[in-house]
Amino acid sequence: MTAVRTHPTLPLHRGNGLPLYQQIQQRLAHQIQSGVYKPSEPLPSIQKIAAQMGVSQMTVRQAVKSLSELGLIYSRQGKGTYISGVKLEKEFRHVLSFSEEARAHGATPHSRLISFKMQKPTPETHAALGLGEDEKVFRLHRVRYEDSMPIGIECSCLAESMCPDLLETFDPDTSLYEKLASRYGIQLTITEEVIEVGKANAEEARLLKVPRQSPVFLFTRLSFGEDGRPVEHVKSTYRGDRYKIVNRLMRTKRAVMSSPNGM
Repeated sequence: MTAVRTHPTLPLHRGNGLPLYQQIQQRLAHQIQSGVYKPSEPLPSIQKIAAQMGVSQMTVRQAVKSLSELGLIYSRQGKGTYISGVKLEKEFRHVLSFSEEARAHGATPHSRLISFKMQKPTPETHAALGLGEDEKVFRLHRVRYEDSMPIGIECSCLAESMCPDLLETFDPDTSLYEKLASRYGIQLTITEEVIEVGKANAEEARLLKVPRQSPVFLFTRLSFGEDGRPVEHVKSTYRGDRYKIVNRLMRTKRAVMSSPNGM
């Protein structure tokens, strides 16, 4: 059994203006952040927390919902609620495949195929890849895992003309970038990526095993080969509770010196 690790000298305060669910949220958040509860460890059940804190289950549900929205906990369908680990940094300084990025985090990459087919491109993909009028694309739609946890949903589109036998030669559970390099001599060297935030719809929530309307990152990426030609157009949805976006910027001395009064 998992005990609720409350501090015996810090009872909930009733009537002080701060709702009980917020007090419970703050108590649990402090215990998570201080390491009392460890990453990947199950959170006690709502029934146990309610019984030990002397509040209703509805009050605890409000607190747990708030913790989920903060990304401190996550749900596994049919298995309960677990403590989130440290958020993973999304790498923007180098062009990395998902597999390379997962290994850099110390995790084992894995993919679950949703669909892999040739089709007519959407107008957005057609324009992004600079395709001819009747040119088709390979559309690779996968759920991406780090170890056993679903991290993101990726939909990659590539021009048929650049890798004509991709359907026959590519294993969707392996790295697409490695296949492009080894079989077709295509090295992706530059990417342009747009980041937005959103909320998981019903299908995304099901695939990522998060509550519906959970915060997610929405990525649109266009990758270019060494010759400057666009190769891959990707639309991705990544869990907001498992990733953080970090940009490292450098201000050059020239920029400082050219500014009036150095300001």
